[in-house]
Amino acid sequence: MAKHLKQWQGWILFGGSMAVVFILGLLVSSLMERRAEVASVFNNKRTVFEDEIVAQNEKFKADYPREYETWAMTEDTTFKSKYNSSQEVDVLEQRPEMVVLWAGYAFSRHYNTPRGHKHALEDMRKILRTGNPGIVVKTADGRDSIAGDMQPATCWTCKGPDVPRMMRELGNGKDQFSPANFYAKKWSELGAEEVNTIGCSDCHDARTMDLRPARPALYEAFARRGLNVKNATHQEMRSLVCAQCHVEYYFIKPNDEKNPGKANYLVFPHDKGLTCEAAEEYYDSIGFYDYIHPLSGTKILKAQHPGWEMSQHGIHAQRGVSCADCHMPYKQEGGVKFSDHQIQSPLAKIDRTCQTCHRQDAEVLRQNVYDRQEKCNEVRNRAEQELARAHFEAKFIIDKGATEAEMAPIQALLRKSQWRWDYAIASHGATFHAPQEVTRLLSHSVDYAQQARLLIARVAAKHGYLGDIPVPDYSTKAKAQAAIGLDMQKLNANKQRFLEEIEPKWIQEAKKNGKLIEI
Repeated sequence: MAKHLKQWQGWILFGGSMAVVFILGLLVSSLMERRAEVASVFNNKRTVFEDEIVAQNEKFKADYPREYETWAMTEDTTFKSKYNSSQEVDVLEQRPEMVVLWAGYAFSRHYNTPRGHKHALEDMRKILRTGNPGIVVKTADGRDSIAGDMQPATCWTCKGPDVPRMMRELGNGKDQFSPANFYAKKWSELGAEEVNTIGCSDCHDARTMDLRPARPALYEAFARRGLNVKNATHQEMRSLVCAQCHVEYYFIKPNDEKNPGKANYLVFPHDKGLTCEAAEEYYDSIGFYDYIHPLSGTKILKAQHPGWEMSQHGIHAQRGVSCADCHMPYKQEGGVKFSDHQIQSPLAKIDRTCQTCHRQDAEVLRQNVYDRQEKCNEVRNRAEQELARAHFEAKFIIDKGATEAEMAPIQALLRKSQWRWDYAIASHGATFHAPQEVTRLLSHSVDYAQQARLLIARVAAKHGYLGDIPVPDYSTKAKAQAAIGLDMQKLNANKQRFLEEIEPKWIQEAKKNGKLIEI
């Protein structure tokens, strides 16, 4: 005979069923409410854009107040961790060896840790690396002269949505991008145009708010590898909008006969792969170098900031985690879930970044990161010490009469060593993204530098010098800059004049022409 439920058991079953139905109803209601709230945002826009590029970030505020408010918070520089922060820190003061390594290049003048996106234009204008175009300076023979540009307009490329706007406006009057015309201009020529800092139209199509990288160089690099950025998934796009700027690049030299009409054209060296060695192979194949080191005579490759490439070697990217997952964690307000646009270190918001996947205590996770950074920095310190001495020692044997044939293998080793060091350290956050890869590259850098120093000692002995090779005191930033021949007092004075005389004119002109919105 079939068993029948007792009356009290039936009531329990009925009550439980009603509770489940009630909870499911609440969930469905919540989902419907959230969908309705999200739909209302898109269906009741106060501003409908017909253009994919809207340079003034303030124009997005009314329709996307949460995103705008958090984006504006990138101006905040209070966050600080053990090794990095959102404050402006003078790296050359901390690491004077870097002055020596970048001798002959503008980075030896000024190199600070990056701040938030709101500061991008401000920091670029005041950095010594962009010089002081437009001010009156004295020539060597005492005449007055207008200072020219150190940099091409290409240097503006990642600093804000005015860049894609200008690329299109310079497109020979057609509704199409003309990056070549943009890159061919001088940096100061666009001073009154590049006035809106990194923001909405850098990553979004203003008409639909779909994710869309705005820089042609990324599309061009993908195309050369047989790929199409437009075919990327939404999750992939949450990294690719970052990859358009946080990436290794170079400028085609103005006198490059193989690339006529492409002076200072921006290129990502991804043709042979996304590793440090693949980029080196690419550069070697075209005979490229960024500058010749004035001490050792080495043709140096200067890494920019290959953050995206380096992240691809780390466990997070390999598991499908995007840049935005960690640097723009989701927030919940009412029925709306949105990305936090206060882009900064994941360590600033561990509860919404790391702990969405990892169940350890916040301080344990923080210390895990610090431990990896500390180990990477140990090898970095050694690499910088070996390289700095090697450049000075190379100059010593050159002065003693070392021949080009004797210097060639030494310079080849120094080029390899410095490229690996620079590639590892220029990628901000790489000690978190891919600590094993950073350690690998830095250890190879130490090895190549030591090999170079052994060869230098042999050449010195061949030319009659058997003792320890003397090097100048470069123990501080000031001493290192003096040792490589920089007149920092003059450079700083000229920059200050530029900031007082030229920059305000750019801002005034931009406001007059409606390019910059006053708040």
